[in-house]
Amino acid sequence: MSLLSPFAIFSEERMRLGIAKFEKQVFPFASALTFHYLCIINQRANSMRIISGKYGRRRFDVPTNIKARPTTDFARENIFNVLENLIDFEGIEALDLFAGTGAISFELLSRECARVVCVEIYPTQYNFIRKVQQQLGDRNLTPIKGDVFKFVQSCRQQFDLVFADPPYDLPKLETLPHEVLSRNLLKPGGIFVLEHSKNNDFSSHPLFDQHRSYGSVNFSIFRQPEAEASGATDSPDL
Repeated sequence: MSLLSPFAIFSEERMRLGIAKFEKQVFPFASALTFHYLCIINQRANSMRIISGKYGRRRFDVPTNIKARPTTDFARENIFNVLENLIDFEGIEALDLFAGTGAISFELLSRECARVVCVEIYPTQYNFIRKVQQQLGDRNLTPIKGDVFKFVQSCRQQFDLVFADPPYDLPKLETLPHEVLSRNLLKPGGIFVLEHSKNNDFSSHPLFDQHRSYGSVNFSIFRQPEAEASGATDSPDL
């Protein structure tokens, strides 16, 4: 026995009853069904989902007034699949710049990062990150409310992974690879991931490793050279 979709059933019944009679009998039900599914879609659009790891599948309601463009679940899942082949998340230290909802930070924590520092300037996003951290009870996250560029210029820590998801129209977006990679933020062999639109091309950067694209979401991946044991050569001109 074949199963028909609700739309196929509606179409078949519409022809049998005639348009006017069908709309009178069925349209109220169809409208209610459509409204129900739209509510589900809207609810999911206003939530943040952790994809994998110890917190995998957990969802958190995102404030409607949040000023952020979260990385889509599809893009986030795929870029983490790429990163899993480049770095072992367990026990590493990571930095999340332009943290937004904290989706990247919580994904990293869920995959057993030892420590994650996230930087977000807007109060709504920052407070949301703190709220989710409290709900998870995870002390390995250090949220910082402040300007990313000022933080990068003053930071004296080093990280195994730095992830940046700036607004696509950020005036200084093109300078981010230089800002991050020239300030000793990455440990030897560390990875920097920059999310951006299709209008940006970083392939000429000396530390550029690869580019990934998922729909309208683009990622450029940079890798810091491994430390030389002896006779170290000069680092690339950044």
